[in-house]
Amino acid sequence: MPPRPPAARRLSRRLRVGSVAVGGDAPVSVQSMTTTVTADIGATLQQIAELTASGCQIVRVACPSQDDADALPVIAKKSQIPVIADIHFQPKYVFAAIDAGCAAVRVNPGNIRQFDDKVKEIAKAASDAGTPIRIGVNAGSLDKRLLEKYGKATPEALVESALWECSLFEEHGFRDIKISVKHNDPVVMINAYKQLAERCDYPLHLGVTEAGPAFQGTIKSAVAFGALLSEGIGDTIRVSLSAPPVEEIKVGIQILESLNLRQRRLEIVSCPSCGRAQVDVYKLADEVTAGLQGMEVPLRVAVMGCVVNGPGEAREADLGVASGNGKGQIFVKGEVIKTVPESKIVETLIDEAMKIAEQLEKDGAPSGIPEVTVS
Repeated sequence: MPPRPPAARRLSRRLRVGSVAVGGDAPVSVQSMTTTVTADIGATLQQIAELTASGCQIVRVACPSQDDADALPVIAKKSQIPVIADIHFQPKYVFAAIDAGCAAVRVNPGNIRQFDDKVKEIAKAASDAGTPIRIGVNAGSLDKRLLEKYGKATPEALVESALWECSLFEEHGFRDIKISVKHNDPVVMINAYKQLAERCDYPLHLGVTEAGPAFQGTIKSAVAFGALLSEGIGDTIRVSLSAPPVEEIKVGIQILESLNLRQRRLEIVSCPSCGRAQVDVYKLADEVTAGLQGMEVPLRVAVMGCVVNGPGEAREADLGVASGNGKGQIFVKGEVIKTVPESKIVETLIDEAMKIAEQLEKDGAPSGIPEVTVS
């Protein structure tokens, strides 16, 4: 039996973003955003292909200009995964994105001129086309009226903004909505999503906005997403990093795997090293990780450097080594199968891992990446 998630999922309304279900009992999906100029169709499609290969399920593209809007029909048609158009400032691009066949449209009401006056038209166009709308409220572009009311982008301000915009769409019978209330402070962000989860049943898109460089952004996102997902809150996620978008997908997938919200693939369990270690654990773990890079089957490998915790951890893993005194005991499914010299540990672990992976594939083990049906 696979490990269970930490909590029951919040029951949210279910909608479809192209081929991907979001909300309800659908798996939590992972998104990213292209960094290319959308008008450069070739570069944008190339980056979408790279993201798709890394496990991205939904991709967002920026649409700040008419040239970008003109590129949307080709991108939406040729992308292997659903494309969301990201709209700011001018409402006319919302209609362009819907007409282009984008799988969804993200709007930021706080910085779209006269957005509330256009809700009726947007609701009709989106409803006629079957296009979901993400209402994306950001701390950095909160409606001025709410900034004046609350003094700053508090959780209450973010939630009030999102629910106000939802109510405008609801007046016109449109409820194919998902919501995000992003903030660069994980504590504010967590509180905002918790309040939102209590006050509506719309699916929630989790994100820590402007999370920062790769290391800092990974920590912030892991803390925030972990706090919410462990309570069943969140239907789709985007890790925002000042790094290539493929790195966002890697972090997002790892967060979901760590919470048992996605089938785990390769997992390396290795000790932090200490005065008891009798081998270079850092080097050993890095070499094993590099040698097994790209393995898709669920495999837990323990790389241990001493006799205190080593044998126990190695027995619990699918494959493991307990090292010491210039040699390593190799464990497979809890049993010692051989003892090898330290110089042969990495080679032996990789060989045994390949044997296990081959058998798992024959047995039909899941790869850990949800299937995406492209119509």
